Amino acid sequence: MRVRKAVFPAAGWGTRFLPATKAQPKEMLPLVDKPIIQYAVEEAVAAGIEQVIIVTSSQKRAIEDHFDLNLELEQLLESRGDIEMLRQIRAISDLAQISYVRQKEQLGLGHAVLVAKELVGHEPFAVILSDDVVVGERPCIGQLIHAYLQTHSSVVAVTEVPHEETCRYGIIDGQLADGGLDPRLYKVSGLVEKPDPADAPSNLAIIGRYILTPKIFDKLEQTQRGAGGEIQLTDAIEALMQEQDVYGYAFEGKRYDAGTTMGWLKASVELAMHRQDIGGEFRRYLQGLDLS
Repeated sequence: MRVRKAVFPAAGWGTRFLPATKAQPKEMLPLVDKPIIQYAVEEAVAAGIEQVIIVTSSQKRAIEDHFDLNLELEQLLESRGDIEMLRQIRAISDLAQISYVRQKEQLGLGHAVLVAKELVGHEPFAVILSDDVVVGERPCIGQLIHAYLQTHSSVVAVTEVPHEETCRYGIIDGQLADGGLDPRLYKVSGLVEKPDPADAPSNLAIIGRYILTPKIFDKLEQTQRGAGGEIQLTDAIEALMQEQDVYGYAFEGKRYDAGTTMGWLKASVELAMHRQDIGGEFRRYLQGLDLS
């Protein structure tokens, strides 16, 4: 079955970016001149996703407004003859079919995925965390979809991290998949959430891209609250592994953790450097800085 839908959890408070996120969603913080979440939605659409499901809260109205029509703005741009910007603004509202569902309580990533159950239905689906910005020749979630089509199993995106940083991530235990499958594909035998580096089974960390079978909803409904009183998606995936295979895919591309201040700054600088319209001038500016 094709992967047609993607869930975007976007109901968190964004406390790492306070006070900037006191009155605006962290997903709407700009990377150069586009909000973080737009990069993720564009990635999903480029991979063939047809329906985007955004899990929001009462403080996230700006996300809905961003992907909606703004006729007054469009009329203003048209009257000024700014046709290129008008084209870009119209393209945002035409990206995909977008639905919204409210997460009334902040009970963790697993709970955020669970509240999208009725909109997803009984089919495989993607989960995309927009904080993880992945830049590459192929859409990251598209690489996972391809792996799903090979395995017909849930797939999580993994990337190598320094061994001393394994305590910051969910880490997989597993081996390269056999049977002539993709050499980037790992058969997962275990998941450890934020292990001490001495106890980490590998340095392959899970990042915010998943393809999940609908069986995950049964497991999420049975998952007890874990750390911080939250329902952890990794706990449900571990339970899923008792019944179905789960794979990890070491994706191609560069990942930025735009959910942290330093990661957001790095992403902003590097994305700007590679822009055709402003990259050259921005590089010259950086080269002229006195960094002593």
